[in-house]
Amino acid sequence: MAEYWSERYAEENTPWDMGNASPPLIGFLQGLQNKKAKILIPGAGNAYEAEWLHKNGFTNIFVIDLALAPLENLKKRCPDFPQHHLIQGDFFDLNQSFDLVIEQTFFCAIQPSLRTAYVKQMHRILSKGGKLVGVLFNFPLTEQGPPFGGSFSEYTNLFKPKFSLFKMLPCYNSIKPRAGKELFIHFIRA
Repeated sequence: MAEYWSERYAEENTPWDMGNASPPLIGFLQGLQNKKAKILIPGAGNAYEAEWLHKNGFTNIFVIDLALAPLENLKKRCPDFPQHHLIQGDFFDLNQSFDLVIEQTFFCAIQPSLRTAYVKQMHRILSKGGKLVGVLFNFPLTEQGPPFGGSFSEYTNLFKPKFSLFKMLPCYNSIKPRAGKELFIHFIRA
C-alpha cells in the first residue's frame, strides 16, 4: 500500500487534498484548550490540520502516513515541526498512546476489510477517556475506492463496542464538493 500512496503523490493525483485544513475539524480544534495534549493524525496526507495545530501553539502533534511525500510537504511548510513527530509508517503498527486522534477521512481510505482492525487499533492507542474526533464519509459503501463510503448505522455498529458515541452528526460546514457527504464524529474511548 505504501507504494500505491507514494505513486499518487508523485503523480500529483490527490483529488482529496483540499489545500487547507478541513472546516469541520478547524471548528473543533479552535475549542481545544490543552496545548500539550498528545495528538495523532493518522493517514494525514499533507496534514493541514497538523500545520494549523502547530501554528496555534500545540506542541505534541504526531503525524503518520505510509507515503513520505506528504510528510516532507508538511516539513517544508513548518520547518520547525519536530522531525521525530513525523512518522512514515503503517498506522496498524503504531505502538504509542495518545489523548486525541484527529480523523480526516483516513478510515474511509483504508480497505473496508480493515475497519474492524482500525477500531481495535484506535482503542489500543487512545488513553482511557481519549477522544477520536473527525470526519467520516457518509455515502453508500462501494467496492471501488478509495474513498470507500459508509453510513451512520455501519459506523455505530463498528465503534459502539469500544467507544462512547458522544456525537455523530452531518457536517454543516463541509467544503462544497463534500457537502452532504460528511459526518462529524466525536467518540470517547471506553
